[in-house]
Parts: sequence; structure tokens; C-alpha cells
Amino acid sequence: MAKTAAISVRVSQETKEAVEKAASIDDRSVASYIDRLLVQHLKDTGYLQK
Repeated sequence: MAKTAAISVRVSQETKEAVEKAASIDDRSVASYIDRLLVQHLKDTGYLQK
């Protein structure tokens, strides 16, 4: 799946720090980490094909 679209969201500083920590532990960029979480959630809930 080509990544050509951008999404911008505002989150609390606490959420930003938590996602930065989680992404770092998973050896991913924040964008890659959030993309993985979002895609998995959308597959799990039936919005994206598995």
C-alpha cells in the first residue's frame, strides 16, 4: 500500500511522550508506529481487509 496521504492530529504532551517512548522501544519512527497501530485497529474492526 503506497503511503501518499498525510494526516495531522493534535495530542496532549503526555500522549506524545508516551508514543515517542513506545515507538523507540519498538525501534520505529513515531509515524511508523502510529501507522502500524492504526492499520491493525482498522483490520481488527473490519474497516480494512486483512
